[in-house]
Amino acid sequence: MTDGQGRVTLWGIEVFLAVTEERAISAAARRLGVSPSAISQQLTGLETALGAVLLDRSARPMVLTPAGAMFRRHAQTILNAEAEARSDLAMADLSGLTTLRLGVIEDFDAEVTPLLLQGLAQDLKGCRFLLETGASHRLLDQLEARALDMVVAADLGSEGTHEGWREVHPVMAEPFVAVAPKGRNPADLPLILYTARHLMGRQIASHLARQNLKLTHRFELDSYRAILAMVAGGAGWTILTPLALHHSSRFREGVDVMPLPFEPLGRSLALSARAGVLKDIPAQVAERTRALITSQVVGPALQDWPWLGDSLRVL
Repeated sequence: MTDGQGRVTLWGIEVFLAVTEERAISAAARRLGVSPSAISQQLTGLETALGAVLLDRSARPMVLTPAGAMFRRHAQTILNAEAEARSDLAMADLSGLTTLRLGVIEDFDAEVTPLLLQGLAQDLKGCRFLLETGASHRLLDQLEARALDMVVAADLGSEGTHEGWREVHPVMAEPFVAVAPKGRNPADLPLILYTARHLMGRQIASHLARQNLKLTHRFELDSYRAILAMVAGGAGWTILTPLALHHSSRFREGVDVMPLPFEPLGRSLALSARAGVLKDIPAQVAERTRALITSQVVGPALQDWPWLGDSLRVL
């Protein structure tokens, strides 16, 4: 037997779990950032080491064999133990952390995320940072799949339950607001919707449906910048949040921001991590995040729109 065969590795286990969750080698490869051939090689090596076929690769989508289903339970336990061991070595202190995989929604891209990473990098001289941005539901899926260590995302509300597997540190609450072209009345304009493919768009659509509001709209977009550019250009009005406006501040001079012309709607954001795995580290990072939100988001927004009051606040 040549070197490298007959060994069960943590990387092989992580690859196996990614394939079982994605149910396709190509999708697992995209998630892990490697080639499909590397995924296949790891699966073959793991099956050789265990002496069992774990996946039926002929099925589309791929399915677990009975042996694979049995090993999956052990694989999850092994990776949990590895994460806990890494946390113990860090001694519940940021100074001992060597890798941090952080997921953050794009709403914080303008200033909060860069400043958070810069601050952490100053304290963690030997730490490597991996940042993932995306939709809240996608980031939380990656956290559950152990592809990320911590996630700053919107609360999924009725769409998601974490059943105790994650710890949640609230960081911010914000209202939805109406945004119209400068000097224009939203009642005279069509609505430009944020896409219902994302959580925020579904929250807006559900809120309108609950009030039996059927507002005329022609556009449904997934970009804050595109929506605000169209609003500033007079194409319509929209429903967004102060964070979205902060994310695309270049368009703020061309729009008016006002309370929703119907029942208020808000959302909350939180930092989430797998419960108990990183000990005190998520709470420390959440506190850093709150401080940055206060200085970079809440303070400036209340200066511009004092009527927001405590509907925009750090939690």
